[in-house]
Amino acid sequence: MNALARLDSHLKSRLEDLSKAKEHGHKIIGYAAGGFLPEELVLACGAIPLCFIQAGDNAVLRNSAAYVCRWFDPFWRSQVGYLTSGKDPYYNIVDLIVVPITDNHVRAFSNAVGFYTPEMRSFVFGVPHVKDKVALEYYRKGIGRLRKELEDFTGAEITGSRLKQSIELCNRERELFRNISLMRKRRNVNVSGRDFVALHHGSFLADKEIMIDILEQFIKEADDDDPLFSGNAPRILFTGSTLARGDSKVMDILSDNGGIIVMEEFAEGIRPYRNMVQVEGDLIARLAEAYFMDRICPGWFRPGTERLDFLIELAEEYRASGVIWYQLLYRESYKVESYFFPGILRKRAGIPMLVLESEYDAMETGPMKTRIETFMETIRG
Repeated sequence: MNALARLDSHLKSRLEDLSKAKEHGHKIIGYAAGGFLPEELVLACGAIPLCFIQAGDNAVLRNSAAYVCRWFDPFWRSQVGYLTSGKDPYYNIVDLIVVPITDNHVRAFSNAVGFYTPEMRSFVFGVPHVKDKVALEYYRKGIGRLRKELEDFTGAEITGSRLKQSIELCNRERELFRNISLMRKRRNVNVSGRDFVALHHGSFLADKEIMIDILEQFIKEADDDDPLFSGNAPRILFTGSTLARGDSKVMDILSDNGGIIVMEEFAEGIRPYRNMVQVEGDLIARLAEAYFMDRICPGWFRPGTERLDFLIELAEEYRASGVIWYQLLYRESYKVESYFFPGILRKRAGIPMLVLESEYDAMETGPMKTRIETFMETIRG
């Protein structure tokens, strides 16, 4: 598609564009993946948000062993590896790193930021693990502190009008992602999972207004294109904790075997896009409600049934033939759920589930390919 080629071209020149923006006084705010940093706050003070979302390179993962022990999620160990190795320039161009702490794996990355890159200014705030009024207030105060930090750091006041404008901009991006997602409900699908994920990963790095224009172009092109997959192709719901930019082996194997991913549900790597932020009243409170209360919680949150119930709804809504559960090694909350959810899924939705586990090792690809091929044959049978 021309839209995807345009995105690729934009990202190739993105670092040069960011360097020029820094020369003109714009601050670049890097932040940890997970969807709990409201980009609206960064945009409202004239800064540029940049999400740390790269992973999948086992060499970088091995480099992190000098800074963090092995018994952490390989995605977050990879973040430490990129931060300390200089192998990805996006990690070194930022002026401030913001880390919403969601669990111990993210805390390991936060500690590495503070200890191994002391010259880099950082800001940390906590994300509670339960949805209630007390937790919402705690999160709201956290992003309120972030607002003050950004104002002090950039020297720009985050006014109500600026914040509202930023919310409307981000709402438009979320709306376009939702519209593309709804197109995948069709019997004959004309949006591939790899393209949808590529758009999400690109949006974490791209200029916001350019990204919105690319998404609008993508929708027009997808509507005009012939279907990519027939109604007989196995429809897969793809879920797990993290789907990093650079980690495509499951999607590649699945595509090679004639399957199509019709929906993804990942805590890290897929931008939350199903809910809009309201633009009336206390805008910090509205951001807190949308980013914390309204979104489907990750596997380490409570109530623990919310995400699993949502997966059942997605499987039915998108007429999934099966679920591929892709978890990273040592992400314990997802591993625990993977033991009992297949039975729930079979009972309530009548479809099978395949559990895959990864540490970004090339040796995984062969066994993973065999298991996916077998799973696809089971679905077809």
